[in-house]
Amino acid sequence: MAKDGAVELEVGHRTVRISNPDRVYFPARGETKLDLVRYYLSVGDGIVRALRERPCMLHRFPSGVAGEKVHQKRVPHGAPPWLETVRVDFPRYHRHAYELCVTELASVVWAVQMSTVEFHPWNSRRADTERPDEWRIDLDPMPRCGFDTVRRVAHVVHEVLDELGVVGWPKTSGGNGMHVYVRIEPRWEFSEVRRAAQAFAREVERRAPDEVTTTWWRKDRDPTMLFVDYNQNARDHTIASAYSVRGVPEATVSTPITWDEIDDVEPRECTIATVPDRFAALGDLHEGIDDTAYSLETLLEWADRDGLD
Repeated sequence: MAKDGAVELEVGHRTVRISNPDRVYFPARGETKLDLVRYYLSVGDGIVRALRERPCMLHRFPSGVAGEKVHQKRVPHGAPPWLETVRVDFPRYHRHAYELCVTELASVVWAVQMSTVEFHPWNSRRADTERPDEWRIDLDPMPRCGFDTVRRVAHVVHEVLDELGVVGWPKTSGGNGMHVYVRIEPRWEFSEVRRAAQAFAREVERRAPDEVTTTWWRKDRDPTMLFVDYNQNARDHTIASAYSVRGVPEATVSTPITWDEIDDVEPRECTIATVPDRFAALGDLHEGIDDTAYSLETLLEWADRDGLD
Protein backbone atom coordinates (compact mmCIF):
# COMPACT_ATOMS: atom_id res chain seq x y z
CA MET A 1 0.00 0.00 0.00
CA ALA A 2 1.31 3.46 -0.92
CA LYS A 3 1.84 6.14 1.69
CA ASP A 4 -1.32 7.94 0.57
CA GLY A 5 -3.36 4.78 1.21
CA ALA A 6 -3.68 3.85 -2.46
CA VAL A 7 -3.22 0.25 -3.56
CA GLU A 8 -1.94 -1.11 -6.84
CA LEU A 9 -3.60 -4.17 -8.32
CA GLU A 10 -2.39 -6.45 -11.08
CA VAL A 11 -5.31 -7.01 -13.45
CA GLY A 12 -4.24 -9.25 -16.29
CA HIS A 13 -1.10 -7.63 -17.63
CA ARG A 14 -2.11 -4.16 -16.40
CA THR A 15 -1.44 -2.39 -13.13
CA VAL A 16 -4.34 -0.29 -11.88
CA ARG A 17 -3.93 2.10 -8.98
CA ILE A 18 -6.89 2.40 -6.60
CA SER A 19 -6.97 5.61 -4.59
CA ASN A 20 -9.09 6.01 -1.44
CA PRO A 21 -9.69 2.24 -1.19
CA ASP A 22 -11.27 2.54 2.26
CA ARG A 23 -13.88 5.10 1.26
CA VAL A 24 -17.31 3.72 2.17
CA TYR A 25 -19.44 3.46 -0.95
CA PHE A 26 -22.38 1.43 0.40
CA PRO A 27 -23.51 2.61 3.84
CA ALA A 28 -25.95 -0.25 4.54
CA ARG A 29 -23.07 -2.63 5.32
CA GLY A 30 -20.08 -0.34 5.22
CA GLU A 31 -18.67 -1.76 1.98
CA THR A 32 -15.85 0.24 0.46
CA LYS A 33 -14.44 1.20 -2.90
CA LEU A 34 -11.95 -1.66 -2.60
CA ASP A 35 -14.79 -4.07 -1.82
CA LEU A 36 -16.41 -2.91 -5.06
CA VAL A 37 -13.20 -3.53 -7.00
CA ARG A 38 -12.88 -7.00 -5.50
CA TYR A 39 -16.46 -7.78 -6.44
CA TYR A 40 -15.86 -6.91 -10.10
CA LEU A 41 -12.65 -8.94 -10.10
CA SER A 42 -14.60 -11.94 -8.77
CA VAL A 43 -17.10 -11.82 -11.68
CA GLY A 44 -14.52 -10.76 -14.25
CA ASP A 45 -15.49 -13.09 -17.09
CA GLY A 46 -19.16 -12.21 -16.67
CA ILE A 47 -18.85 -8.44 -16.56
CA VAL A 48 -16.44 -8.36 -19.51
CA ARG A 49 -18.79 -10.58 -21.55
CA ALA A 50 -21.70 -8.26 -20.74
CA LEU A 51 -19.80 -5.11 -21.76
CA ARG A 52 -17.45 -6.34 -24.46
CA GLU A 53 -17.10 -4.01 -27.48
CA ARG A 54 -20.10 -1.90 -26.45
CA PRO A 55 -20.18 1.88 -25.92
CA CYS A 56 -20.67 2.20 -22.19
CA MET A 57 -22.04 5.03 -20.09
CA LEU A 58 -20.70 5.15 -16.55
CA HIS A 59 -22.75 6.01 -13.47
CA ARG A 60 -20.20 7.46 -11.08
CA PHE A 61 -20.58 8.18 -7.35
CA PRO A 62 -17.44 10.11 -6.30
CA SER A 63 -18.47 10.18 -2.64
CA GLY A 64 -20.27 6.84 -2.52
CA VAL A 65 -23.88 6.06 -3.36
CA ALA A 66 -25.22 8.41 -0.68
CA GLY A 67 -23.69 11.33 -2.57
CA GLU A 68 -23.94 12.89 -6.00
CA LYS A 69 -24.50 10.69 -9.05
CA VAL A 70 -22.67 11.58 -12.26
CA HIS A 71 -23.71 10.23 -15.66
CA GLN A 72 -20.53 10.10 -17.72
CA LYS A 73 -20.45 9.34 -21.41
CA ARG A 74 -17.05 10.73 -22.35
CA VAL A 75 -13.85 9.08 -21.22
CA PRO A 76 -11.94 11.87 -19.42
CA HIS A 77 -8.58 13.27 -20.41
CA GLY A 78 -5.76 11.50 -18.66
CA ALA A 79 -7.15 8.01 -19.13
CA PRO A 80 -4.41 5.37 -19.58
CA PRO A 81 -3.28 4.93 -23.20
CA TRP A 82 -4.31 1.27 -23.24
CA LEU A 83 -7.96 2.08 -22.48
CA GLU A 84 -10.14 1.46 -25.52
CA THR A 85 -12.97 3.73 -26.60
CA VAL A 86 -15.59 3.96 -29.33
CA ARG A 87 -16.99 7.09 -30.96
CA VAL A 88 -20.75 7.55 -30.84
CA ASP A 89 -22.56 10.43 -32.50
CA PHE A 90 -25.56 12.38 -31.27
CA PRO A 91 -26.91 14.00 -34.47
CA ARG A 92 -29.77 15.76 -32.72
CA TYR A 93 -27.29 17.77 -30.66
CA HIS A 94 -24.50 17.89 -33.29
CA ARG A 95 -22.17 16.25 -30.80
CA HIS A 96 -20.16 13.11 -30.39
CA ALA A 97 -18.42 11.32 -27.54
CA TYR A 98 -15.72 8.74 -27.11
CA GLU A 99 -17.20 6.27 -24.65
CA LEU A 100 -15.50 3.47 -22.77
CA CYS A 101 -15.33 0.25 -24.81
CA VAL A 102 -14.47 -2.65 -22.52
CA THR A 103 -12.25 -5.34 -24.01
CA GLU A 104 -10.52 -6.52 -20.81
CA LEU A 105 -11.12 -6.60 -17.07
CA ALA A 106 -8.57 -3.87 -16.38
CA SER A 107 -10.91 -1.40 -18.14
CA VAL A 108 -13.64 -2.24 -15.64
CA VAL A 109 -11.30 -1.81 -12.67
CA TRP A 110 -10.04 1.51 -14.08
CA ALA A 111 -13.66 2.69 -14.28
CA VAL A 112 -14.23 1.73 -10.64
CA GLN A 113 -11.10 3.67 -9.72
CA MET A 114 -12.86 6.61 -11.40
CA SER A 115 -15.76 6.02 -8.93
CA THR A 116 -17.98 4.07 -11.32
CA VAL A 117 -20.54 1.85 -9.61
CA GLU A 118 -22.95 1.11 -12.49
CA PHE A 119 -22.12 0.12 -16.08
CA HIS A 120 -24.74 0.97 -18.70
CA PRO A 121 -23.77 -0.37 -22.14
CA TRP A 122 -25.46 0.23 -25.47
CA ASN A 123 -27.21 -2.72 -27.10
CA SER A 124 -24.92 -2.37 -30.13
CA ARG A 125 -21.20 -2.95 -30.56
CA ARG A 126 -18.47 -0.77 -31.98
CA ALA A 127 -18.28 -2.74 -35.25
CA ASP A 128 -21.58 -0.99 -36.12
CA THR A 129 -22.98 1.14 -33.35
CA GLU A 130 -26.14 1.87 -35.37
CA ARG A 131 -27.30 -1.76 -35.63
CA PRO A 132 -28.07 -3.42 -32.29
CA ASP A 133 -27.22 -7.06 -31.66
CA GLU A 134 -29.21 -7.20 -28.42
CA TRP A 135 -32.96 -6.93 -27.81
CA ARG A 136 -33.81 -6.01 -24.24
CA ILE A 137 -37.05 -6.91 -22.49
CA ASP A 138 -37.44 -4.71 -19.41
CA LEU A 139 -40.09 -5.74 -16.90
CA ASP A 140 -40.61 -2.51 -14.98
CA PRO A 141 -43.13 -2.67 -12.11
CA MET A 142 -45.08 0.43 -11.21
CA PRO A 143 -44.95 1.64 -7.56
CA ARG A 144 -47.71 -0.66 -6.26
CA CYS A 145 -46.80 -3.69 -8.39
CA GLY A 146 -45.21 -6.46 -6.33
CA PHE A 147 -42.42 -8.79 -7.37
CA ASP A 148 -44.80 -11.73 -7.52
CA THR A 149 -46.36 -10.00 -10.54
CA VAL A 150 -42.90 -9.66 -12.08
CA ARG A 151 -42.43 -13.41 -11.63
CA ARG A 152 -45.74 -14.24 -13.31
CA VAL A 153 -45.10 -11.92 -16.24
CA ALA A 154 -41.61 -13.34 -16.67
CA HIS A 155 -43.19 -16.74 -17.24
CA VAL A 156 -45.44 -15.21 -19.93
CA VAL A 157 -42.35 -13.67 -21.56
CA HIS A 158 -40.69 -17.09 -21.53
CA GLU A 159 -43.78 -18.66 -23.09
CA VAL A 160 -43.86 -16.17 -25.97
CA LEU A 161 -40.12 -16.48 -26.57
CA ASP A 162 -40.47 -20.27 -26.71
CA GLU A 163 -43.22 -19.95 -29.31
CA LEU A 164 -40.94 -17.70 -31.36
CA GLY A 165 -38.14 -20.27 -31.10
CA VAL A 166 -35.96 -17.69 -29.34
CA VAL A 167 -33.70 -18.13 -26.30
CA GLY A 168 -33.90 -15.36 -23.71
CA TRP A 169 -31.39 -14.78 -20.93
CA PRO A 170 -33.02 -13.46 -17.73
CA LYS A 171 -31.45 -11.43 -14.94
CA THR A 172 -32.61 -9.42 -11.98
CA SER A 173 -32.48 -5.69 -12.52
CA GLY A 174 -30.83 -5.04 -9.20
CA GLY A 175 -33.99 -3.17 -8.26
CA ASN A 176 -37.64 -4.18 -8.35
CA GLY A 177 -37.82 -5.54 -11.88
CA MET A 178 -36.32 -8.07 -14.22
CA HIS A 179 -34.58 -7.99 -17.60
CA VAL A 180 -34.42 -10.56 -20.37
CA TYR A 181 -31.81 -10.23 -23.13
CA VAL A 182 -31.94 -11.80 -26.59
CA ARG A 183 -29.08 -11.80 -29.08
CA ILE A 184 -30.29 -10.69 -32.51
CA GLU A 185 -28.78 -10.46 -35.95
CA PRO A 186 -27.32 -6.93 -36.34
CA ARG A 187 -29.45 -6.24 -39.42
CA TRP A 188 -31.86 -3.64 -38.12
CA GLU A 189 -31.48 -0.05 -36.92
CA PHE A 190 -32.65 1.07 -33.49
CA SER A 191 -36.08 2.20 -34.67
CA GLU A 192 -36.90 -1.25 -36.04
CA VAL A 193 -35.57 -3.06 -32.97
CA ARG A 194 -37.72 -0.80 -30.78
CA ARG A 195 -40.72 -1.49 -33.03
CA ALA A 196 -40.17 -5.25 -32.74
CA ALA A 197 -39.82 -4.93 -28.97
CA GLN A 198 -43.09 -2.99 -28.82
CA ALA A 199 -44.86 -5.72 -30.79
CA PHE A 200 -43.54 -8.32 -28.34
CA ALA A 201 -44.68 -6.18 -25.39
CA ARG A 202 -48.16 -5.91 -26.91
CA GLU A 203 -48.35 -9.71 -27.18
CA VAL A 204 -47.36 -10.11 -23.52
CA GLU A 205 -50.00 -7.52 -22.61
CA ARG A 206 -52.66 -9.45 -24.56
CA ARG A 207 -51.84 -12.60 -22.60
CA ALA A 208 -51.75 -10.92 -19.18
CA PRO A 209 -54.11 -7.93 -19.54
CA ASP A 210 -54.80 -7.63 -15.83
CA GLU A 211 -51.12 -7.31 -14.93
CA VAL A 212 -49.28 -5.83 -17.92
CA THR A 213 -49.43 -2.43 -19.57
CA THR A 214 -47.72 -0.93 -22.59
CA THR A 215 -49.22 2.52 -21.97
CA TRP A 216 -46.49 4.96 -22.88
CA TRP A 217 -47.08 7.91 -20.51
CA ARG A 218 -46.27 7.06 -16.93
CA LYS A 219 -49.03 9.30 -15.58
CA ASP A 220 -51.57 7.22 -17.50
CA ARG A 221 -50.43 3.84 -16.14
CA ASP A 222 -52.22 1.97 -13.38
CA PRO A 223 -49.76 1.98 -10.42
CA THR A 224 -50.48 -1.71 -9.74
CA MET A 225 -49.42 -2.83 -13.23
CA LEU A 226 -46.16 -3.95 -14.76
CA PHE A 227 -44.85 -1.92 -17.71
CA VAL A 228 -42.98 -3.80 -20.43
CA ASP A 229 -40.59 -1.00 -21.34
CA TYR A 230 -39.88 -1.52 -25.03
CA ASN A 231 -38.31 1.94 -25.25
CA GLN A 232 -35.15 0.59 -23.64
CA ASN A 233 -34.31 -0.49 -27.19
CA ALA A 234 -34.28 3.08 -28.51
CA ARG A 235 -30.98 4.63 -29.56
CA ASP A 236 -28.80 5.84 -26.67
CA HIS A 237 -31.08 4.24 -24.06
CA THR A 238 -29.19 2.03 -21.65
CA ILE A 239 -29.85 -0.14 -18.63
CA ALA A 240 -27.49 -1.70 -16.10
CA SER A 241 -25.58 -4.64 -17.54
CA ALA A 242 -25.46 -8.15 -16.23
CA TYR A 243 -23.23 -8.17 -13.12
CA SER A 244 -23.44 -4.39 -12.75
CA VAL A 245 -23.74 -3.23 -9.18
CA ARG A 246 -26.54 -0.74 -8.55
CA GLY A 247 -26.06 2.61 -6.87
CA VAL A 248 -28.05 1.80 -3.73
CA PRO A 249 -26.89 1.47 -0.11
CA GLU A 250 -27.39 -2.32 -0.11
CA ALA A 251 -25.04 -2.82 -3.11
CA THR A 252 -27.46 -5.01 -5.05
CA VAL A 253 -26.34 -6.59 -8.32
CA SER A 254 -28.14 -7.11 -11.61
CA THR A 255 -27.68 -10.87 -11.51
CA PRO A 256 -28.10 -13.49 -14.25
CA ILE A 257 -30.52 -16.24 -13.26
CA THR A 258 -32.03 -19.33 -14.88
CA TRP A 259 -35.66 -19.56 -15.89
CA ASP A 260 -36.07 -22.21 -13.20
CA GLU A 261 -35.11 -19.64 -10.56
CA ILE A 262 -37.82 -17.13 -11.46
CA ASP A 263 -40.19 -18.23 -8.68
CA ASP A 264 -37.55 -18.33 -5.97
CA VAL A 265 -35.03 -15.57 -6.62
CA GLU A 266 -34.96 -12.72 -4.10
CA PRO A 267 -33.33 -9.77 -5.87
CA ARG A 268 -32.40 -7.99 -2.64
CA GLU A 269 -30.28 -10.98 -1.67
CA CYS A 270 -28.12 -10.62 -4.79
CA THR A 271 -25.38 -8.24 -3.63
CA ILE A 272 -21.64 -7.74 -3.91
CA ALA A 273 -21.36 -9.86 -0.76
CA THR A 274 -23.28 -12.86 -2.14
CA VAL A 275 -22.89 -12.90 -5.93
CA PRO A 276 -19.14 -13.80 -5.90
CA ASP A 277 -19.85 -17.16 -4.23
CA ARG A 278 -22.75 -17.74 -6.60
CA PHE A 279 -20.50 -16.97 -9.57
CA ALA A 280 -17.78 -19.27 -8.26
CA ALA A 281 -20.30 -22.10 -7.92
CA LEU A 282 -22.35 -21.61 -11.09
CA GLY A 283 -20.08 -19.67 -13.42
CA ASP A 284 -21.54 -17.10 -15.78
CA LEU A 285 -25.13 -18.12 -16.47
CA HIS A 286 -25.02 -15.89 -19.58
CA GLU A 287 -21.94 -17.65 -20.95
CA GLY A 288 -23.78 -18.96 -23.99
CA ILE A 289 -25.58 -15.74 -24.87
CA ASP A 290 -23.48 -15.10 -27.98
CA ASP A 291 -23.87 -18.59 -29.41
CA THR A 292 -27.00 -17.85 -31.47
CA ALA A 293 -28.38 -14.64 -32.94
CA TYR A 294 -32.08 -14.52 -33.81
CA SER A 295 -34.17 -12.79 -36.45
CA LEU A 296 -36.75 -10.09 -35.72
CA GLU A 297 -38.77 -10.80 -38.87
CA THR A 298 -41.73 -12.41 -37.08
CA LEU A 299 -41.92 -9.59 -34.54
CA LEU A 300 -41.79 -6.99 -37.31
CA GLU A 301 -44.69 -8.81 -39.00
CA TRP A 302 -46.56 -8.52 -35.70
CA ALA A 303 -45.72 -4.81 -35.64
CA ASP A 304 -47.21 -4.42 -39.13
CA ARG A 305 -50.28 -6.36 -38.01
CA ASP A 306 -50.73 -4.09 -34.99
CA GLY A 307 -50.12 -0.90 -36.99
CA LEU A 308 -47.12 0.15 -34.92
CA ASP A 309 -45.02 3.06 -36.14
